[in-house]
Amino acid sequence: MYRHDRPSIGEVFAFFADAANSTRWRAGVEKITADAPPLVGTVYRQRVAGPGGRTVSADVRITEFEPERKIVLQGISGPLRPIVEYTFEAIDGGTRVTFSLAASLTDLKKLLMAAAVQRTMDAEVAGSSGQDAAGVRRGLIAFDPYGPDRG
Repeated sequence: MYRHDRPSIGEVFAFFADAANSTRWRAGVEKITADAPPLVGTVYRQRVAGPGGRTVSADVRITEFEPERKIVLQGISGPLRPIVEYTFEAIDGGTRVTFSLAASLTDLKKLLMAAAVQRTMDAEVAGSSGQDAAGVRRGLIAFDPYGPDRG
């Protein structure tokens, strides 16, 4: 969970919905582009840090998009096909963003990839709620059209 007291829920939602902002707060994302504006069906093509220093494809498609409420993404490429959900809630003086990430591995993938996948998932969760939350805050302030001192 991340709370920021300046931008409105609409501004926070727009920040998260814009694929280009991912590199501001998700350390593992090396490159990301969108094939259209954020709507159901839009694909975000991304290259992320993978095992052994390689980059891997980790494209996602928007499966749910409710402005100022929720964005749900489904992995469509790469070895891991997670479901990623962001929910947004206006709270007194700010916005609460809740992040969840779910992925399942079966059979051989589970045996070979479980530890690496867990590290990646831990890093994503840390990026949304821990040390990289400062990156979200900096990005939101930079995104804020009125500047950090807006009243």
